[in-house]
Amino acid sequence: MKHIVIRVVGRVQGVSFRARTRDKALELGLRGFVRNEPDGTVLIEAEGDQDSLNSLVQWCHEGPDSAQVDSVMVDEAEIQHFAGFVIQR
Repeated sequence: MKHIVIRVVGRVQGVSFRARTRDKALELGLRGFVRNEPDGTVLIEAEGDQDSLNSLVQWCHEGPDSAQVDSVMVDEAEIQHFAGFVIQR
């Protein structure tokens, strides 16, 4: 199990990015959270197996149809043992 932190930059707020991220993460069996940041980015922390995390990162490069993703940054972090995958407000 790994823990990654993803920051998505672009037109990613107000375009259902959080809801679609949650759906994708649950589909992949990941745990963690997604939230909008004050600087206009979307922050995702996710835990799971490497293949599922890679799939989520790949999806983030596109996002929902109405999003315009400029960049995706990924870092590793310590396991937090999240219980599920939620949208933080």
